[in-house]
Amino acid sequence: MNKSTDQIIALVHNGDVLGESPFWDWRTGHLYWVDLRKPALYRLHAATGAVENWTMPSFIGCVVGNGAGGVLVGLVDGIYTFEPERAELKLLLPLEADIAEHRLNDAKCDANGALWISTMWDFGRHPTGSLYRIDANLDVVVVRREISVPNAISFSPDGGTLYFTDSRIGALEKATLDETRTQVERWDTVLAANQLPGSPDGATVDAEGFIWHARFQGGAIVRVAPDGRIDREVPLPVSRPTSCAFGGPDLRTLYVTTGRQGMTPEELASQPLAGALFAVDVDVQGRPEGLFGG
Repeated sequence: MNKSTDQIIALVHNGDVLGESPFWDWRTGHLYWVDLRKPALYRLHAATGAVENWTMPSFIGCVVGNGAGGVLVGLVDGIYTFEPERAELKLLLPLEADIAEHRLNDAKCDANGALWISTMWDFGRHPTGSLYRIDANLDVVVVRREISVPNAISFSPDGGTLYFTDSRIGALEKATLDETRTQVERWDTVLAANQLPGSPDGATVDAEGFIWHARFQGGAIVRVAPDGRIDREVPLPVSRPTSCAFGGPDLRTLYVTTGRQGMTPEELASQPLAGALFAVDVDVQGRPEGLFGG
């Protein structure tokens, strides 16, 4: 495994309690991300450095692009559309709204416009979460149950492989999908639990098919080949990176969200950049993320 010497810049220091779900909107040149606990949605205009934010009515687990314009956000009780220019939030689909202890967590859209989104008991106290596929017509399909902390949802360039982790268990997994890219044929392990420091968190896949994933409490982003070979580690000045996404005009900037949740006063004092949004210039190109609805 190579230690990266890529330049790392702290772009925005909000002191996010739990920064998550970076999404590069290639249509507008904006990077979105969330502070799950605040709760707030953020938007960075990459060309100017300007940052906007909108307070949400409940914990916000994720943000993805909406093909009809704007974004989708996952709140405690379901999936909402959000139009940033009007600050307009509308319920699109309730999801596990009847389970008070649950909230939505990691999500990504595939190339066919389906939303793959997860739920969990807050803080992962019980393995009662699920992974769902929401089609553009709002049909809901259960992909997997009995999950504690769902993360790392991402797809191979050809769309035939879904990557996923239950961070509480700690293995990075992959699901081989059928020809329709809708059904899981089998699950396999890419990276075994405890193979690296920390636990796997949010992830993205580059144009070469390698998985970049955050190592929560491991202080790094790690690039892994589809066969599990560890290719590269990007050490960070904070211990709790949460997710990453490629962005910028050429998709060669890796944006990394981080958090401060659960850190002691001593840890916070030694990591003044905890909770910042980072940008890493890398020599690998990413891919545009899918949008809901195609």
